Amino acid sequence: MTCPLPIASAPPLGCGSFISVFLASGSMFLFGPPPTGGGASGDPCSEIYHGPHANSEVEVKSVVDFIQKHGNFKGFIDLHSYSQLLMYPYGYTTKKAPDADELDKVARRAAKALASLSGTQYRVGSTSTTVYPASGSSVDWAYDNGIKYAFTFELRDTGHYGFLLPANQIIPTAEETWLGLKTIMEHVRDHLY
Repeated sequence: MTCPLPIASAPPLGCGSFISVFLASGSMFLFGPPPTGGGASGDPCSEIYHGPHANSEVEVKSVVDFIQKHGNFKGFIDLHSYSQLLMYPYGYTTKKAPDADELDKVARRAAKALASLSGTQYRVGSTSTTVYPASGSSVDWAYDNGIKYAFTFELRDTGHYGFLLPANQIIPTAEETWLGLKTIMEHVRDHLY
């Protein structure tokens, strides 16, 4: 998950000293809560506030603008912490993405490669069926904008340390994640469309 960052606006009464936008859940694609509920909120006091409008945050707008300006991307990887998950579209609906079967196979191979280093196990599946329905996902946006190979990694751990992963686990996490990323990149290279 991306840490909420303050935005420049006056907070509503009762929200504390600032409003933050949870960049991972709602500020990019299919703005607002998904039809099935959960994953984003229009309440500026919520931890999962999606922002005032799609692409409202400079970090998100920069990614969207870069991809739209340059085009011809074949892969998109979104790295978060934590939960040890490897997910692919869709998050905003439980409907299978047209390429879900291939994406699932690639993700399972990547999770297996990742686990080969130190045994770290990742759950694999679409975002909506692996965690919960979530609008605003960058991988959903990438996929529906022509980037077939779109994946989200939720890195170590499964909740014991949460966002405060000990320093001695950072390098091992990077090394095992590289094996998963390499597996995906090799598949993309060998299956251009």
